[in-house]
Amino acid sequence: MDLETFSPGSGRLEPRAALRSDAAALDLNGTWRFRLSPVADVPDDFIHPDYDDAAWDDLPVPSHWVLHGHGAPAYTNVVYPIPIDPPRVPDENPTGDYRRAFDLPEGWTGGRLRFEGVESFARVWLNGHELGFSTGSRLPVEYDAGPYLRPGRNVLAVRVHQWSAATYLEDQDMWWLPGIFRDVTLTRSTADVYVRASYRDGRGTLSYLEGPGTLGVPELGIEGLEPGAEVTVDVEPWTAETPRLYEAVVSGPEETVRLRVGFRTVSIEDGVLMANGRPLLFKGVNRHEFHPERGRAVPYETMRADVLLMKQHNVNAVRTSHYPPHPDFLDLCDELGLWVIDECDLETHGFGEVGWRANPTDDPRYADALLDRMRRMVERDKNHPSVIMWSLGNEAGVGRNLAVMADWARERDPSRPLHYEGDRSCAHTDVYSRMYASHAEVEAIGRREEDPLDDPELDARRRGMPFMQCEYAHAMGNGPGGLAEYQELFERYPRLAGGFIWEWIDHGLAHPAYEYAYGGDFGEPLHDGNFVVDGLVFPDRTPSPGLIDLKKVFEPVRFEFGDGVVRVVNHYGFTDLSHLRFTATVQVEGESLAELPLDVPATGGECKLPELPEGTEGERWLTVRAVLAEDLPWAPAGHEVAWGQALLARTEPWEHVATVAFNPVTPGEGGELVVGGCAFDAATGRLVRLFGTEVDGPLLDLWRAPTDNDRAAGLEERWRGLGLHRLTHRVDDISVGDELVVRTRVAPAATDLGMVATYRWTFDGGLRLLLDIEPEGNWRDPIPRLGVTMSLPGSAVDRVTWFGLGPGEAYPDTGMAARMGRWSATVESMQTPYVYPQENGHRADVRWAELGGFRVSGEPVFGLTVRRWSALELAAARHRPDLVAGERVYVHLDLAHQGIGTATCGPGPLPAYDLMARRATLRVRFDQP
Repeated sequence: MDLETFSPGSGRLEPRAALRSDAAALDLNGTWRFRLSPVADVPDDFIHPDYDDAAWDDLPVPSHWVLHGHGAPAYTNVVYPIPIDPPRVPDENPTGDYRRAFDLPEGWTGGRLRFEGVESFARVWLNGHELGFSTGSRLPVEYDAGPYLRPGRNVLAVRVHQWSAATYLEDQDMWWLPGIFRDVTLTRSTADVYVRASYRDGRGTLSYLEGPGTLGVPELGIEGLEPGAEVTVDVEPWTAETPRLYEAVVSGPEETVRLRVGFRTVSIEDGVLMANGRPLLFKGVNRHEFHPERGRAVPYETMRADVLLMKQHNVNAVRTSHYPPHPDFLDLCDELGLWVIDECDLETHGFGEVGWRANPTDDPRYADALLDRMRRMVERDKNHPSVIMWSLGNEAGVGRNLAVMADWARERDPSRPLHYEGDRSCAHTDVYSRMYASHAEVEAIGRREEDPLDDPELDARRRGMPFMQCEYAHAMGNGPGGLAEYQELFERYPRLAGGFIWEWIDHGLAHPAYEYAYGGDFGEPLHDGNFVVDGLVFPDRTPSPGLIDLKKVFEPVRFEFGDGVVRVVNHYGFTDLSHLRFTATVQVEGESLAELPLDVPATGGECKLPELPEGTEGERWLTVRAVLAEDLPWAPAGHEVAWGQALLARTEPWEHVATVAFNPVTPGEGGELVVGGCAFDAATGRLVRLFGTEVDGPLLDLWRAPTDNDRAAGLEERWRGLGLHRLTHRVDDISVGDELVVRTRVAPAATDLGMVATYRWTFDGGLRLLLDIEPEGNWRDPIPRLGVTMSLPGSAVDRVTWFGLGPGEAYPDTGMAARMGRWSATVESMQTPYVYPQENGHRADVRWAELGGFRVSGEPVFGLTVRRWSALELAAARHRPDLVAGERVYVHLDLAHQGIGTATCGPGPLPAYDLMARRATLRVRFDQP
């Protein structure tokens, strides 16, 4: 049957550019009639205009039928949900039949039916006449509707099969979501236009390669340019930082079309990727199209919100993983400024599970289909200045069909380099691309000291290429760690063109029971769990801590502090600092004393700080900020672009500890030891009352709820194997006097590893704890955390105020965006709502914190986490609603945490961030506020 054909389609018109035309068009989006069948072999009598579809359901177009109660979504990362037997498909093949009646305006003649995206195999009829079929889900297709249109009522019928021979080309780490999910239009536009606009030394060359009439650019005084002609004029260049566009008009006999022209040149010089003659550094993200209710049927407003969020977080580039996006998204990238790698709708990752046998990338029977996908992408998007590189696809192995695609693309558009990561030889590409290379490997590549290829000629060619990480720093759950270290390498070595974080958004589908669902939540027999939840923004597009960190790492302005001066360094590639306003703020203990303007030259450089006010006793911090001086299309005036901090002065209030007199600890009623309104259990030495508040603890704790990265690195398995989640506490000695000394051993069962923990409590108006920790045994692996846990009644703490890093969470290799200040938050808002619950919410370098009835101060600092559930309850949760506030509040005071890393895909924490068992001392003090 046709479903198993290698042909990409039939009856289709030649692909052409996406253009704005004044030709008449009918929007056929809206409510269609719909019927779902479990198999493909069903009668096609529904194609006739007089067919009675009264018993059918309504379905919005664009949409995915599985998100409207017809079947269910399914998620796989690598594996195919059908047997690998190309081009064959199962008999169980969900098949959606669509019908749409529409009235043709009076006087209408001719026209094309245009489908922007249908997954995965679509056959189309108009008034009972078959127009053809098409594959290539994320690419447009057009049919000539003219011969079959009728005055008045017309009926469009479409049959969509979920599985076909083309399915083997679309294994792209995402939800399987069939249906007509992009726009459907009847248009009388037939125009195709191809312009190329290059830039060099202040001059732009406009090459009008193809079009149906003359071209003009009124703003540049260009008129009547004929196809094949070229003109050079003075222009402002297009870059992602300065997205200057010029309106071009092509006037033909049948229609007038408009397009926006941006002048820029992409080149590779001495192995460095360049734009307009300057090195180009990608500070990028990978973006799947996704909406938590609509799947890949993403509204325009959401696309715009994505681009605005990217710009506001210092992202300058997008890789359209792993297919071309809706054309409106590229319009937004042109307008607001993002470099784009446009990726072909191709991935055959699941063939790696069978040793790449029968991989379509190397099967000549699939050559036409792969070339067809490349052609349709290039022809649609060829006029976009934001698109600076074509990608042949993703994780599709190697094979002869890559050469077919690359050769055609180079001939059609020699102005853009080619990208493909899956072939390490780079035989068909212009850049060397990798995924998840470690920091050490990235540095070796930056030095051109990477491991050689077997073929000396290919090896020499690859060493002469720019290098980019098309995916790195996997943003799954808590993390990613190591961002700053990657960025430092990208900036140090000219060969390194930066990279793209995986990925932009968590693909959690809205679900009534789980809030957001991931793989397996719809009963899929084969799935990859929460691996689809790996974004920098949560499903509702709330920025995660990872995105906040990324903004800091990607900052285009840096600050270096000296004695009375600050050096402002411009890290923009194509613009100066004249659009920014700079301020200096002095704070004492997080309270602002003054905010003063800074006079920074447009080129940056060293600036003398203004006279800073002296403060009262306490830590004095200087914060310098760069904000937008005026409104820009992507953010209002005052939007913060970059910041830096410097410590001006610090007092050490704990240094007098040795000279104070302590109140003695004495026996009290009910088997208690008491001092200064605090009480301990006489048998265990455990604190039970703190200034009138009932408490349990603090006790030495080594456990944290594992993160996605902990699990992927194998740490959770090792931690549970050691029993770190079920520690036992043994009291070896209690001595009472001016200080209460409690000597304990803390250890898991079934091992000889342990920690000797000695608690020394003193009271001098405040209750001070000095906890000495010493490991016993051969601890070989990193431990989750090192600190103490205590619990209080749930009503005791509602809001926490602290002086330390904030406002968000921070771990040893994350939290670059956390700044020193005084912060306040409810216990609920201190939680980071990861779709898959895990360790979160740790505030670092805390000097002091107020928690309801007491203040805890570090000597000098501690890490703080406050939750309404225990770490064990957090570790057991699988979805957000699993976490229900109990009757206790759990407070964690930490010396250290294991690093986060990016092991879900990529390396674990750098060795500097591994937390090994070691001798340590925690010093904290409790006071009444």
